Amino acid sequence: MIEQTVTPTTHDLGAFEVRRALPSPKRRMVGPFVFVDEFGPGQLDIGGGMDVRPHPHINLATVTWLFQGAIDHRDSLGTFSTIRPGTVNLMTAGTGIVHSERSPEEERAKGPELYGMQTWLALPDGREEIDPAFEAVSDLPVIEDGGTKAIVIMGSLWGERATTTTHAETIYAEILLGANGSIPIEADADERALMLVGGEAEVDGIALGLFELTVLKPGEAMTLRSREGARAMLLGGEAFRTKRHVYWNFVSSDRDRIEQAKEDWREGRFPKVPGDEHERIPLPDQPKTVSYP
Repeated sequence: MIEQTVTPTTHDLGAFEVRRALPSPKRRMVGPFVFVDEFGPGQLDIGGGMDVRPHPHINLATVTWLFQGAIDHRDSLGTFSTIRPGTVNLMTAGTGIVHSERSPEEERAKGPELYGMQTWLALPDGREEIDPAFEAVSDLPVIEDGGTKAIVIMGSLWGERATTTTHAETIYAEILLGANGSIPIEADADERALMLVGGEAEVDGIALGLFELTVLKPGEAMTLRSREGARAMLLGGEAFRTKRHVYWNFVSSDRDRIEQAKEDWREGRFPKVPGDEHERIPLPDQPKTVSYP
């Protein structure tokens, strides 16, 4: 029932940790998910904050989901959105987009909390170069049964469908289990994985490791259970036939397209972020996120 277990790479940023499960040498993708980060829980010093300066993306969609805290998102489309728990932010890069992520001023005044997920979805063949777009969706389906609660962030699960845009067949959900809670894990998606991000849980009697990405065997219906309570993420969707390459913040089926994006960022050809025009992250010589050469 378990196809693979991926132990994330942990980056200690002082006030909190970031755990990167995808991409990894063991696994490139789960459905359209080509990048999976879990961060926190943590709290920054009063007056401090998270400041991710403007940086570019191509040929992917970013999905930000928070359990605690808030993040101000700005992008080169002119979007400003404050991300909070219960709202999914979906930013489609397509031909190219630039964005920044910073702690809101009111969060800095009390010491910002950070706890959540940042994932990237590869865009499917034939749709990698679509127009950039942004949406924030808060009216998401919630399934509750006793001590179990599940929020459908993307796709169709447990008879409900989120209105969040999906460019490829995608499933994504947050699951909260109370003591002795359980929920079925449906078998419809080509590829599925669970990440336990709090508490303890097991799937069909096999314990999940905290923050590990547990890839489930295709075609098998299973049950997620917890004795004491848990928070877990379910993610996956359609299997991609064409390989995706990752270099820094760029994802594409075409390595030459990534090389072009690198050059475009070096030469300042990407658009600027209104309201955050004065800073940028330079192209790194050795990025932490890479799947080639």
